Amino acid sequence: MPQDQSNTFLTAEQHLYAALALIPYGSVTSYGRLAAMAGYPGRARWVGKVLSQLPADSQLPWHRVINAQGNISFPANSDAALRQSARLLAEGIAVRNGKKVLAKLM
Repeated sequence: MPQDQSNTFLTAEQHLYAALALIPYGSVTSYGRLAAMAGYPGRARWVGKVLSQLPADSQLPWHRVINAQGNISFPANSDAALRQSARLLAEGIAVRNGKKVLAKLM
């Protein structure tokens, strides 16, 4: 298991949260790329599961994570999709038809 600089072991989720926090304002990435950034390549579904369990008041930029096709993964017009779309728009990232994110993946 990877260690941080203070030599304490970090959980997989902590590695994921650290990678998520690195996604710059106005940028997006995919679940798979975020998994790789955290040191867990091929674990895109796990990333989705972990992000779905974030507390509602989380300050982590979960809204910057989209699927590999460049879409918001939530059902169109659902509360979660509208919330993600609004947050992306606030960062200058266009969203077409409430689903398609018009930005290149980082």
